[in-house]
Amino acid sequence: MMIYWILLALAIAAEITGTLSMKWSSVSDDNLGYIFMLLMIALSYILLSFSVKKIALGVAYAMWEGIGILFITLFSVLLFDESISLLKIIGLTTLVVGIALIKSGTSTKKSRPLKSAKEREHAVV
Repeated sequence: MMIYWILLALAIAAEITGTLSMKWSSVSDDNLGYIFMLLMIALSYILLSFSVKKIALGVAYAMWEGIGILFITLFSVLLFDESISLLKIIGLTTLVVGIALIKSGTSTKKSRPLKSAKEREHAVV
């Protein structure tokens, strides 16, 4: 199960890296960053798709998008001198609380017993 959380963390890191490279390319006039962005965003979606095999989709997507927004905003302030306001800080805090609530409110899926081949062949009326 831990491997799926690692895949989700890597998906988040790839999303952050890809999005930041998009901004970097737009301010530096280097088109190589756009190619890197496409590769990282594609990798991010691939890793996310593997992670949802064992992590609830709502939890995985909320964490992927929410943590991505959090770190992209923080790195944008640090690397690109974008502004940060009290409202942005409140919004990011609300985002983190929302992710925590989604995670804590999601129960683990119990596996259902497999049906025998004979049960799968016949329709139930």
